[in-house]
Order: sequence, then structure tokens, then C-alpha cells
Amino acid sequence: MTALGTQGRPGRPRARTGRVVVLGATGFVGRHVGAALEAAGHEVLAVARRPVKIPASWRFCPMDVVEEGPGALTRLLAAERPLAVVNAAGAVWSTSAGDMRRGNQLLVERLLAALTASAHRPLLVHLGSVHEYAPQPPGVALVESSPTGPRTEYGRSKLYGTRAVLRAAEEGRVEAVVLRLSNVIGAGTPPASLLGRVARQLLAAQEDEDAEVRVAPLRSSRDFVDARDVSEAVVAAMRSRRAVGRVVNIGSGRSQHVRTMVDLLISLSGRRARLVEGTGDAVRPVGEQTWMGVDVSVARELLGWTPRRTPEDMVRDLWAAAAEEGCDGHGEGGGAGGGRP
Repeated sequence: MTALGTQGRPGRPRARTGRVVVLGATGFVGRHVGAALEAAGHEVLAVARRPVKIPASWRFCPMDVVEEGPGALTRLLAAERPLAVVNAAGAVWSTSAGDMRRGNQLLVERLLAALTASAHRPLLVHLGSVHEYAPQPPGVALVESSPTGPRTEYGRSKLYGTRAVLRAAEEGRVEAVVLRLSNVIGAGTPPASLLGRVARQLLAAQEDEDAEVRVAPLRSSRDFVDARDVSEAVVAAMRSRRAVGRVVNIGSGRSQHVRTMVDLLISLSGRRARLVEGTGDAVRPVGEQTWMGVDVSVARELLGWTPRRTPEDMVRDLWAAAAEEGCDGHGEGGGAGGGRP
């Protein structure tokens, strides 16, 4: 993404229909969601606190929903009358408990207040996380009826937001669907994530020398899903009336050991590297489970969606984008995602 979008003017006539407001559109998942929406023929109105590089075809509206309160967003909805609002904002990687409360709880409260006060009623697609569930034993896949009970601050803050959305939908104040995302990987994966840190260490070494990749102990298995698959699930959710008021899990449907993903990234990078476990700068959240798998049967049934990309696809995209940013001497992080690692 190389060009700044134009700052939106409320009420400005547009040739295309099907406008969608994307909160957190400049973050990792938000950028992928916006790209998929545009490919599907929608007009993207990106809402975020700070302008960063986005496609010139998108419109941009600077807004801090938490600080400005629900009134500003209500006015924007009245002027723009979007088909849907996608909440891709939130705090994920290496943030404090205060940041997570602000991004995953207060923002959702402001968003729901804005939608409740709005005479125009767009569909809300809220991006939650499978880390809202209680840990399951190895081999037991998460389904939508699995008990919630997260053991991490991140999971608890995301669950708060999801419950608020579902409560508002049940009370008839909003029309909404919650997509609980597994661990999202792809171009733009935040540098504070496990694979983002590995990519950064690979790029830090000269091409003719061995990179020393230092990581925390690689003991976990996770469901990793491609960011493009996630964005296509968002588009599918907007088209499915059967999903309204529901929670739908979005993942790859298989669990991969994190070491496999790290080894794959090193291999696809073409760099020589020595992997050193137990010395990384990441601190594991207390209570983090060691195995996670996600059942995506409901997504297939309600959304007509199925994951299409492989671990090789998502890791290859991650590396290509990281290498390009490394060559440019800059990069962008942040944005909403499914969770750790």
C-alpha cells in the first residue's frame, strides 16, 4: 500500500454504492479487510486515529472514537449511510492492560453507543478472538459453543467487547455478527509478534552471514489463518443474514506447531540462521495454553466460507512484505488481529 487516501467529506456523492466503514483500517487486519471489500466492489471509508499509507482509492476519516466519544461516529454514520461497519480496531501485540482496555473495551462501548443513537442501522461485523475461549485439552477443537473463560488479559478484554456486541444485538439495538479470529498471519504481520520478531532478526543480519534468531521456548501449537482468508470471511459475513446475532469462528481448521512456522519462515527467507530457544525477549502470558485448534464448520455453513491458503502462502507473504519494508527502511505495525503468538 503506497498511496495516501483522500480525506473523506461527509455526504460527498460517490459513483459506487455499498460503502463500508472500517474502524482500524490502517492496522494489520484492517488493511487486508479493506482490500477485500474494495475487490468485492465496495467503497472503503477508512477510520483511524492517524493517517498512514493506504490506497488512494480509499477515503480516510481521522477519528479517535474513544477520545471523541460516540457523537462523532454517529454523525459520520448519518452522513455516509454505510452498508456495514467493520470493527478491525483493537489492541493485540505487546500492549499494556490499559491499552487493551481502551482498544478492546472502551472503543466497543463507544461504537455500540454510536450505532444505537444512529437513525441509520448498518450491519456491524465485529472482529473478536478465539482467545476468548477457555483453554481446551490437546486435540479438542474450539467450536462456537465451547466455554469462554480466557486466562490472559488480552482474551478477557476481547471477550468483554464480544459480550457487549452480542448483548446489544439481543436487545435489538444493533444488527451484528462476531467473527472470532484465530492467529492471523500474512503481509504486514506486526513486528512484535513471534513470526514478526523472527523476520526482523533475519533481516538484521547481513545476507552473507548467519542470522542468530532468538525466541522464547517454542512449545505451543496454534491455528494460524491467512489474513486474506480472514478478509474474505468478513465480506462473506456481510452477505449472510443467517449469521446476524451469531458468533462464527474463523481459522484454518488445523493446528500447527509454532516451531514448524518458524522453521518455515527461515526456510522461505533463504537466509542462513541459527535458532536459539529460551532467550527471546517475549514474555508468555500467564495461563496461556499450549495447544489450540479451531473448528470452522459453522463458517462453512453460515457464511459459505472456507479457508483456502496454506501455511506456506501466509508465511511467504509475511516475508515478502517484511523484506520490502526492510529495504525501504521503514515498516508499519499494529492493528487488530486474532491474538498471539
